[in-house]
Amino acid sequence: MNIMDVLQQSGGIGNMAKELGISENVAQAGAAALLPAILGGFKKTTQAQPSGLDGLGGLLGQLGGGGLLDSVLAPQQTPVQQGNEVLGQIFGSKEVSRTVAAGAEQQTGISSDLLKKMLPVVAMMVAGYMAKQSGGNSGNGGGLGGLIGGLLGGGSQSSGGGLGGLGSLLDLDGDGNPLDDIINMAGKLAR
Repeated sequence: MNIMDVLQQSGGIGNMAKELGISENVAQAGAAALLPAILGGFKKTTQAQPSGLDGLGGLLGQLGGGGLLDSVLAPQQTPVQQGNEVLGQIFGSKEVSRTVAAGAEQQTGISSDLLKKMLPVVAMMVAGYMAKQSGGNSGNGGGLGGLIGGLLGGGSQSSGGGLGGLGSLLDLDGDGNPLDDIINMAGKLAR
């Protein structure tokens, strides 16, 4: 199961759609367009951590861990400030978030204002999901290491660079390697 399926089946996409007053199809299209940048941001953050994946696991815990996903799924309004903190950690500045939203607008036709509202919620879902999947394990072949590797193509899985069905979603240039597209997008965002 790819991460988009997870976000859909968990109810996160549906909750985000309700909160923002949009259809689930629009929410899903927006989330799909934002995911490559968010995943690229997590990969960049992992590489920048002095302790690698262990450091990212600690960072996810500090930001709210699995509770981030729970906050999106809860019946009350999502506390987007937590999502903005996640974005601050993975992107470094609000300017990068604006660039991500503008790029997703070009790709989907969804307004960048709406995408900017979706961005912290999608970041919370991804961070919360990764924290829940890591189960507090370090990156020693399982836990967060296996998850990040699987999501971003550095794991031991072989199909689609370890991305499964998400690989085709993230393979922007259609060359069969989504990792180059994620890294390229993250590189553009870092400028």
